[in-house]
Amino acid sequence: MIYNDVSPIAFTIGSVSVAWYGIMVALAVLTLVVWALWAVKKGARVSYDTVVSAAIVGIPSGVIFSRVLHVIDFWDYFMEHPGQIIGGSGLSIYGAVLGAALGVWIYSRFRRMSFGYFADMLAPGIILAQAIGRVGCTLNGCCFGTETDIFCAMIYTNPDSLGPLGIPVHPTQVYEIIYNLILFGVLLSLRNRFRPDGSLFLIYLTLYSVWRLGIDFIRDGTFFIGNFHSSWPSGVDFIQNHLPWLYKLHEAQWIAIVVLIITITLMGMRTRWVKKGELDS
Repeated sequence: MIYNDVSPIAFTIGSVSVAWYGIMVALAVLTLVVWALWAVKKGARVSYDTVVSAAIVGIPSGVIFSRVLHVIDFWDYFMEHPGQIIGGSGLSIYGAVLGAALGVWIYSRFRRMSFGYFADMLAPGIILAQAIGRVGCTLNGCCFGTETDIFCAMIYTNPDSLGPLGIPVHPTQVYEIIYNLILFGVLLSLRNRFRPDGSLFLIYLTLYSVWRLGIDFIRDGTFFIGNFHSSWPSGVDFIQNHLPWLYKLHEAQWIAIVVLIITITLMGMRTRWVKKGELDS
């Protein structure tokens, strides 16, 4: 068993508390920006100004979309507490990635920048940033797994933790950190091996979506369809009674399914392996 007695609060300044989660999310964003700047220094066909401008657009769009998906994921709760909709107490990693990608794509239309090339350049950095962000989840106690007696189960003991106190659960955050680091190595090894531009980003989305589709079966969370019970009671009850497997899917799993349909279709239609001798042709 792994005992986690870490307080989610890293330190306080007067009446302001700074959480480990916020620190790690900020570090994750910084890591991605530094990754992009480092790629430019190494010869990527993107200017420093483009990286900075894309960050100015992508970071807020990622935060906003991340918050929107979190609110949708807990729709019934936020409909009863609308004053809490605006805030940063809950974010969605899928929202951050897809929202930032959408923002940068829109920006690329005005800048006449190759979004596919830029996304491929960022792909390894994105998954590395996600691994860092999950460290924040581990310290915070959120995103924990279901109860288990597995040897590496995590038990939260700090009274301020968001995790269930004294109950052994799957350390799904740690599982994801390990998976993300492995995927980081895979993406590094696949750079410049696929055409057209954007293929590596599609591979990243595919492999991460496969992971989320699977890991959420042992991760604590809300049943997505059940979140709309107050606004659609008859439909929710019908699905719960007649399609229980559908009812039990999390929001992230629904998103993963949609993403997989899109990415696999696009890769099947367009993506091709490039041999080393063809790279400069």
